[in-house]
This record gives sequence, structure tokens and C-alpha cells, in this order.
Amino acid sequence: MTEVAVPLSSAPPTTRRDWASDQEVRWCPGCGDYSILSAVQLLLPELGVRRENTVFVSGIGCAARFPYYMSTYGMHSIHGRAPAIATGLAVSRPELDVWVVSGDGDSLSIGGNHLIHALRRNVNLTILMFNNQIYGLTKGQFSPTSETGKVTKSTPFGSLDRPFNPLSVALGAEATFVARTHDMDRKHMMETLRRAHDHQGAAFVEILQNCNVFNDGAFDAVTGRDHRSEMIIPLVHGEPIRFGAEGERGVVLERDGTLKVALVSQVGEDAILVHDESRDDPGLAFLLSRLSSSPTEPTPMGVFRAVERPDYGSLVARQLDEVRSRKGTGDLAALLRSGTTWEVEPES
Repeated sequence: MTEVAVPLSSAPPTTRRDWASDQEVRWCPGCGDYSILSAVQLLLPELGVRRENTVFVSGIGCAARFPYYMSTYGMHSIHGRAPAIATGLAVSRPELDVWVVSGDGDSLSIGGNHLIHALRRNVNLTILMFNNQIYGLTKGQFSPTSETGKVTKSTPFGSLDRPFNPLSVALGAEATFVARTHDMDRKHMMETLRRAHDHQGAAFVEILQNCNVFNDGAFDAVTGRDHRSEMIIPLVHGEPIRFGAEGERGVVLERDGTLKVALVSQVGEDAILVHDESRDDPGLAFLLSRLSSSPTEPTPMGVFRAVERPDYGSLVARQLDEVRSRKGTGDLAALLRSGTTWEVEPES
């Protein structure tokens, strides 16, 4: 049977309630995951998509409970393998909206290999990484994003590891869409997720998310309401990168190729870097990802990179069509019942 994708315009109107499952949401009271869940459930009706064409795939961890709370198709898969499972689904069923939900431990530890390859292949996935800098589900061990010196149950004398910068990892893998948002600003989070969903290819979004039990207040210095104007550096395509209550501070590209924060009054408005998310070379986006070395320094938020490149599923489909046009359709049943060896004819 030939499957026909249903145009998005034909999707019936929905509300948040239509996207919420009948399962009791079981995260710790006050967890930042509630805010992310609400943002997604509020956004999906605005996207005009169908529930039966939407899939959430997760790995292991607190964030991985996400598919249970969505009235869509979904899979609570295995530790770190959500991008691999989602890749198979996205390539074989290109008409589906496939989301991957993962935590910093799930996606950057055992799942790091699967994550970077999904990104470099540009698989058409919307990947959300909840970053709370801790292992929450297993009760408070240090994670790949925990700061050096972090004292936890598994590092009683302080972690010796240098943490991953999730955005730097994604940009190093040549992800075509890379962004950061946080759980304390629903409007910004929804707009960032909207952009990620609309991107054709691999979209990676880091969401700074508070674990109020095992790592409470990890991002308060940046995301706290009283600090945001001084600590969040908004990235807006085509506009100078300025921040502060009066826009008095800005980001400057130095002659040695590094970025620094400076007072606009001292360096002049013309010296302030203009953000260009569409640059094909990810180098400048990478520098922006490194501008803050900890969640106690001014931190860029928004879309770091958004470029166009053919997605992996489209390339696979094109290649298969080309092979079929040259050689015709093979006989899978005959292949499965053939001997243990066979000969492959070289290209003429």
C-alpha cells in the first residue's frame, strides 16, 4: 500500500488538552521538566500538525518520561540510543514529525556517539537536550556537563572531569540548527522550539533545566528573573549582539579571533558583532558557544546556527530511486533464501 502524507494545512484544530495524555505527570514537584512539557504542549497546536503524525522518542532518565505525557506516538527507548532509533524512523517515514527528548547524561555520555552522528548526517529530527548538569533519575551523580570540582555521590572529593559544552559538541558535529533556551522563559522556549521544528534537518536545542532536588539553582545566576537582563545575551539574526538593561554591553570580535564582552560606550557601536546565524562556516557560532565558560557568566541564548543542507532521509531516498532506475527493483525474498555467498557485479 502506498502511504500518502497528509498536508499540514488539513490538520484539525487542537488545543493543549488534545496533546496531553491521560498519564499522571510524575516528576519531582518544582522540576523544570514541567515547564518544558507545558511549552511543547502549547506549541504543537500552533504548528498545525497532527497527533498521529507526531512521534517522541526518548532514552533513559527523568527527561525520558516525556513520551508518556504526550498524546502522540512515542517510544521510551534504551540508554543513549534515542537518536539511533529516531534516525531509522525519520528515514523510513519522512512524513512524520520526529522529536528526540534526552538529558545531558543520556545524550552526552553513553549516547554521545549516536548524537553526533545524527547531527553530522543531518537527519530530520528535532532534538531537545534537557541540561541540568546532574544525573537526576539515579539520585545525584555528576554528569558530562557538571562543572569541574562538582561534589556529588559519585565524586565525593570533586569531579576531575572537564565538562562538555553541548552547543560546542553540536557545532563541531556540523549540526545545521543549533540553539539554546531555558525553562524559566516560556515565550523564548516556545519560539526557539518553533524554529527548531520548522528546520529541515537535524535541529539541536539545549534547554537549561533546573533539577530542584539534586542540583537546585544551577542556572539561577543567569536565568533568575532579577539577573536576566545583565546575564542573558540574546542572539537575534541580523542585529548587533548587545545586552544589559539599556543595551550598554556588547560582544566584540578581537583581532586574535576571540570574542569578549565590552561596554558599548568604550568600543563604539560599530565594533559590536552583528549576529549571523546563516553563516555556513560554524566557526563564529562556535566562538559564541564558548563565550560563557560557566552558568555564572553572561550566556548567549537563541539560535546560534541555522543553515540549509539536504537532510539524510532525502539523500537516502534519492539514492534508492537512482539505483532502481538503473537496476530495477530487487527480489528481497530471493536474496533471503539465497546461499551464504553471492557475487556483486561491478559498475560497467
